[in-house]
Amino acid sequence: MSAIRISEIFGPTVQGEGALIGRPTVFVRTGGCDYRCSWCDTLYAVLSDYRHDWLPMEPAEILSRVADLTGAVPVLVTISGGNPAIQPLGPLIEQGHARGHRFAMETQGSVAADWFATLDHLVLSPKPPSSGMETDWRAFDACLAAANGGPQTVLKVAVFDEADYAFARTAAARHPSLPVYLSVGNHTPGEPNEAGRDGVDQKGLMARFRWLVDRVAQDRWFDATVLPQLHVLAWGNERGV
Repeated sequence: MSAIRISEIFGPTVQGEGALIGRPTVFVRTGGCDYRCSWCDTLYAVLSDYRHDWLPMEPAEILSRVADLTGAVPVLVTISGGNPAIQPLGPLIEQGHARGHRFAMETQGSVAADWFATLDHLVLSPKPPSSGMETDWRAFDACLAAANGGPQTVLKVAVFDEADYAFARTAAARHPSLPVYLSVGNHTPGEPNEAGRDGVDQKGLMARFRWLVDRVAQDRWFDATVLPQLHVLAWGNERGV
């Protein structure tokens, strides 16, 4: 089976978070996820209620759409979800590389696949306590093993509160060889009295960013990189950007 469930393909835009923040990219968002995070901002790519919007697409069809968006110029393709790791993405990456594309993927580290090793960039983003999910570290380690040193691999954790921050410290201590990126959590939607038209509590978001910067500085955690979600600051929770 080579068809991939696709929720949306859009861009070119810029990567909004993590190690590749600001890098021009086209997003290929897959449909389906094995997690149900309490603050998920892409439920349309997770819940079966939206399944009628997901299209089964062959790798050649996906790459044709990417070419339409970029004018056939090679680009960084960011694969996201949902959890893209549950999709058969090996052929897409192989065929895309043949066209000069590079591939980045973010996953929570719950499902490993042998094609991880063919990615150019892999973001492992275990979900913190605020998500309501529990990390299976054996599955996470299996994902890291599947990458087998092929892609540039980083650890990224969304941080909403002190419990999440403590989780991030523990995750980083488990994998000291991985560069660490801390992403300020985005409540979706924002608080009713604070949220703007885009449904984002921009005031609260920046307050959490300042708190997280201060927290990292106080702990002298100088190996961590603290970043906002650039796309949320620019466009809120609007789709297709």
